[in-house]
Amino acid sequence: MKLRLHLFEFEDQPWFPRVLRAGQMDYLRFMISHLGTYRPVAPLLAEALRHSHQSQLLELGAGAGGGTETVLAALRQQPGAPPGLRILLTDLYPQPAAWTDVARRTGGAIRGHAAPVDALAVPPGLPGLRVIFSAFHHFAPPRAEALLRNAVAAGQGVAVFEGAAKSWLEVGLALTVLPLAQLLLTPFFRPFQLSRLVFTYLLPLIPLTTAWDGMVSILRMYPPAALLALAHRADPAGRYHWQAGQLRHWWGPRVTYLVGFTAPTP
Repeated sequence: MKLRLHLFEFEDQPWFPRVLRAGQMDYLRFMISHLGTYRPVAPLLAEALRHSHQSQLLELGAGAGGGTETVLAALRQQPGAPPGLRILLTDLYPQPAAWTDVARRTGGAIRGHAAPVDALAVPPGLPGLRVIFSAFHHFAPPRAEALLRNAVAAGQGVAVFEGAAKSWLEVGLALTVLPLAQLLLTPFFRPFQLSRLVFTYLLPLIPLTTAWDGMVSILRMYPPAALLALAHRADPAGRYHWQAGQLRHWWGPRVTYLVGFTAPTP
C-alpha cells in the first residue's frame, strides 16, 4: 500500500484522557512484548550501536515501553553487544507507572525519564542511539523530517521501526481481530488497574479508540522509499549512512525500518 493518509488519532490529542491513553499503551506493550514483534531488528541495532559508539538506546515516543524488554534481550545475544547496555524511555506524555514496572523487571537496565521529551528537540543531556518503535507515523512529513534532522544535528544515530508492513490486511486486523484480543487479554495486563477494566468492559472506550488508532496508524505509516526520502532531506550534506527496508518475523509479520548513523570515513 503506497497510500498515506494523516488522519486523526486519539492518542495524539492533548485532551485525550490520561487513563484512556494509558489503557491503549498497556495493550500495545502487552501485544508487542508477547509477540516479540521487534526481535528481528536486533542485528540492525547492534550495528548502529557499534558505528555510533553508544551503549545506550534513547527511546523516543516510548509510550508504555512495549517490546523494549524483548529488544534488550535480543540485543544482548548479538556478537559484540556493548557491555552494560541500557535503554532510557522518554515520551511527550510520560508513563511512570508502566516504566517503573519495566525497570523493576529488568533490574534498572530499562528505566524512564520523568520529564516530557519532545522528539523534535531532544535535550543535549540525553545521549544515546535514538530509537522509535511504533511511533514515527505520528509525525506528518515536515515534523518527521525535523525529528531526523535533530538527530543529525546532534551527531546521534537514529533508528525508526514500525511493527507492520502497511497493507490492507493489517488494516482489517486492526479493526477486527485486535479489538477482540484486547477484550480477551485485558485481565492479564500488569500492573493491575481497576480503571482499565471499567473503560474496557463497562464503558469500552479503550478498545474502541485503540481500534481506530490502530487502523489510522497503518494508513499513516511511511513505506521504505518515503523513509529514505525523509532521511536524505534531513541530511542534505550526506553525513550519514542510511538504510531502509522491511524485516520478516519468523512467524510471518514484517517490520518496516529506517536506520541512520554517521557514515564511516573513507
